[in-house]
Formats: sequence, structure tokens, C-alpha cells
Amino acid sequence: MKAAAVQMDIKILAREYNLDRILNRLDQAAGAGAKLVVFPECALSGYCFVSREEAAPVAEEIPGPSTERILAAAQALDCTVVVGLLERAGDQIFNSAAVITPQGILGTYRKLHLPCLGIDWHAALGDKPFPVFATPQGTIGISICYDCSFPEPGRILKLNGAQILVIPTNWPLGSDTWLHTPPVRATENHIYVIACDRVGEERGFRFAGHSQIVDCTGAKLAEAGETEETILYAEIDPASADRNRVIREPGVWEFDRIANRRPEMYGALTGLPDTP
Repeated sequence: MKAAAVQMDIKILAREYNLDRILNRLDQAAGAGAKLVVFPECALSGYCFVSREEAAPVAEEIPGPSTERILAAAQALDCTVVVGLLERAGDQIFNSAAVITPQGILGTYRKLHLPCLGIDWHAALGDKPFPVFATPQGTIGISICYDCSFPEPGRILKLNGAQILVIPTNWPLGSDTWLHTPPVRATENHIYVIACDRVGEERGFRFAGHSQIVDCTGAKLAEAGETEETILYAEIDPASADRNRVIREPGVWEFDRIANRRPEMYGALTGLPDTP
């Protein structure tokens, strides 16, 4: 199955402009055979907001006008889309990602870990921990940007059945997260990782690019550069993420990073006493 990560520039407070470009890139990616297409964090809105009030006009409920247009495109193109946006729910705004398939809008993931940067100064803490989405292309879990700096979300998503970890992100230039984190999350969880970053500059921040698609061994199947708008493509086999046992040499060198865990020894994480 061909997956795509759309590395693109985004204009703040320009939802219709960004949406038109998303739909154009989606058409392009699907035309190249991609069945799963991932867009960056806050792809519809931009990121560097100075207040919740400034962000409010480009936040929308889900389903809403933008996600309905993306749904119509996903149905016409027969592909699944993960797109970052600001989600309005009551009087709160979440930094979210929507999962949209030809069968409908499956739901959203809301960013759990919020750094002191951009919209995350003003957004509500995510309240939908670790959902997984069964799509025609495989089972997807999501971490948004700073979420992937923590090992726990990726592991929980893997244990909940995710085959693909999607990371919509806005890594700023100067961060080295892009260099280390996607391969590590892929390797430690035996899971595919699709990290989709943005490029360009917004209110003094430049973004790092380096979107990438990584296989279950941590090998980078595709990686973009720092500045260019581009669409990355890679062939992936989501079902292989379920085959956790790695056999380098039968009977000599075999391991399974899921089966070989020792949860009874992880009291500091589980809140339970260690029981050797």
C-alpha cells in the first residue's frame, strides 16, 4: 500500500487558502496511487497564534465545513486522510488531527502534551487518550508533534493495535526531534511511522521539514529536506507491524520487543508495586 506525507507551507489565519491547497495536494497524491495521505499539524489554520481569541475564527467543529470537503474528496479519490486542524468543542479549542476515510469521518485525536509554543499556549489539553482508528489501509494511531517526545503514547497505541503511528507536526528549526524520534518510535514499537512536518516561516519561526516515512525496523523509506514543499511516497505493509518477532538468525538471534516486555517490573509507570 502506498502512503504519502505532504510537506507543505501553511498560511496562518487563511483556512480557505490552506484548504484549497490541501485538496490540491490530496488529488496529486491520490493520482500517484497513495491510499493513505497525511498532512501536517494545524494544516488548516497555521500554528503561531498569540491568543485563543485570535485562533477562534479558524477553529471549527468536526464534522464541519472543511472536514466535509475533505471527506467528499476522500470518497471521490478512495483514500484515507489524516489532517491537522484546530477543533472547536463547546467553548474549548483543541489542537487536533482528523481521520477521514471514504466511509466517513472516523473521529479526532486531540494533542495530549502541550509545549509553551504557538497555539499550544492557548489550546485545551487533549481529552481523548490514545484512540486507534481502523481504516481500510490499516489501524492508525496518532501523536501530534510534541506528543512523540514521550515514549508512552507510541507504546500504548501499539498495545491497542496500531500498525501505523502518524505524527502530524510543526517541528521548528533548531529542534532535532526529526533526526531521532521517528526511527526510535518505529523501532521500539515495531510499527510504521509517518511523520509529516511543514516548511516555511510563520511569525519569526522557521520550520524544520524533514518529513519521513519509517518502517518497523527504524529504516527511513523516504525523507524530505528542510525547505521544499514536496510529497513523500513509500510502499508500506501495515500487517507486517503485527509480526513482532524479529528473526535475524533462526534459533540463534530472535527477539520480540512486545512479548519480551516486563510490565510487572514497571511500577514507576503503572502505579503498581514491582513484583518480580
